[in-house]
Amino acid sequence: MNSLESNKVQTYGAAAVSGGKNSGCLTITFSWNRFMSSGLHLVFVSGQAPSLPPPRTVKSALDDRMMRRFQSSELCPIYPEVEDSNTKRYQIFGWLSCWTKQNTWFQILPNLGAGGGNDIQWCFSQVKGAVDDDVAEADIISTVEFNHSGELLATGDKGGRVVIFQQEQENKTQSHSRGEYNVYSTFQSHEPEFDYLKSLEIEEKINKIRWLPQKNAAQFLLSTNDKTIKLWKISERDKRPEGYNLKEEDGRYRDPTTVTTLRVPVFRPMDLMVEASPRRIFANAHTYHINSISINSDYETYLSADDLRINLWHLEITDRSFNIVDIKPANMEELTEVITAAEFHPNSCNTFVYSSSKGTIRLCDMRASALCDRHSKLFEEPEDPSNRSFFSEIISSISDVKFSHSGRYMMTRDYLSVKIWDLNMENRPVETYQVHEYLRSKLCSLYENDCIFDKFECCWNGSDSIVMTGSYNNFFRMFDRNTKRDITLEASRENNKPRTVLKPRKVCASGKRKKDEISVDSLDFNKKILHTAWHPKENIIAVATTNNLYIFQDKMN
Repeated sequence: MNSLESNKVQTYGAAAVSGGKNSGCLTITFSWNRFMSSGLHLVFVSGQAPSLPPPRTVKSALDDRMMRRFQSSELCPIYPEVEDSNTKRYQIFGWLSCWTKQNTWFQILPNLGAGGGNDIQWCFSQVKGAVDDDVAEADIISTVEFNHSGELLATGDKGGRVVIFQQEQENKTQSHSRGEYNVYSTFQSHEPEFDYLKSLEIEEKINKIRWLPQKNAAQFLLSTNDKTIKLWKISERDKRPEGYNLKEEDGRYRDPTTVTTLRVPVFRPMDLMVEASPRRIFANAHTYHINSISINSDYETYLSADDLRINLWHLEITDRSFNIVDIKPANMEELTEVITAAEFHPNSCNTFVYSSSKGTIRLCDMRASALCDRHSKLFEEPEDPSNRSFFSEIISSISDVKFSHSGRYMMTRDYLSVKIWDLNMENRPVETYQVHEYLRSKLCSLYENDCIFDKFECCWNGSDSIVMTGSYNNFFRMFDRNTKRDITLEASRENNKPRTVLKPRKVCASGKRKKDEISVDSLDFNKKILHTAWHPKENIIAVATTNNLYIFQDKMN
């Protein structure tokens, strides 16, 4: 108790405890009026728990999100079961056999250190890109992606360029500072092309970048524009060979008859040079524009998706691919939906999902058949009739789908919200977060200026506890899945001093505007954050605003 008392924890007295010897749960009743805050924890502080069996997970009848593992000494999250005006009941799900001692004392603690968006103080780290207001179209960032270790960060732009940033080693003299990201390599991935058969220009814009896990000293990534996917090898060279027998130092070949002695070539040190070379080119497989690529967990195959088809490729074979999804109707006038995004499951190499413009997500199993026209699961939320409008179908279109790192959940982003789906529950999402609900009244003007068709991406943090996505006015949003709190931050050059803490922003939808709030009518819809990425192991995020890449990190004490 000393450690708890030192934290000034309040004790609220005795609780009526019920539950059978092996019931697997305890119901604790106490006065709800005694505390009104959220994100609370319950800790037992009296009575010795007997030796318990190994903790096991018990499925909650209330919600799968409540599945947790408990031990006698752990802080146990509490969840509402029944609520009335004076009493609120909570059930703790876990293996608590034999521990049903009457009048067990308990304490209520605030949810400390949950790692939520509001618990982390985000501060400015770096910004990449020109400051000019006149932005060239080719400089607009079109994709952002960390590699699996987080050491490298790649961006692609509309000019077909890929820029890779490398995280420098941490400065030992400044323990509060992480290594900065500096330019590691820049190369032209795609060039503009022209399809003479269809009289169509093929843009050089990089649609997606995906890193392969590192297996040797070199790094590999896939990049794609609308039609062609390329596998790039990024390698370092800090030595050069010298002392050839049949070649001069400038590269000219010698006359073999003039060679009278043999020399042993040696390697000499040279300045570090990073080379990017295309190892494979996967072309001529997509009739429509490629919107997604995803590497399989077997690290040998990957998928590419366009508006109507999904193809499966082998990384070593460029001249053929297998069509695994084809939703093109025989009569194109009967077309009602298109594929908007696709991704492989992070652990199961036979499973993938793809989303549609109708707001549905289909999970397919490649073991079922060669052509996955019949999905294994269909995830769809029934539409609320009260929200039905002319724009309903447009705003329900899913722009991004991402599996959680654990593979248990997947996240989808539509125009107004982010939804978390449990793969075991198809009829509705387990969590829904409103990104910018205040824009619902502005849909007509957003339709007129085409902003309603913007494709926002979303991402998970390394532990799947926080999700992040972009919005307008260079705002980006974070949602803490544990505490249910959210925060709005802004990527702006006004706060471009290192370690400057970002201030939360609020948007006033209507009525009288408070201090530090911004009116929804003054939002700049030309400033938007479509692409975001989260470091896989640390609280470092990258957000792209037009031609600038902002990097933020949590404040380190």
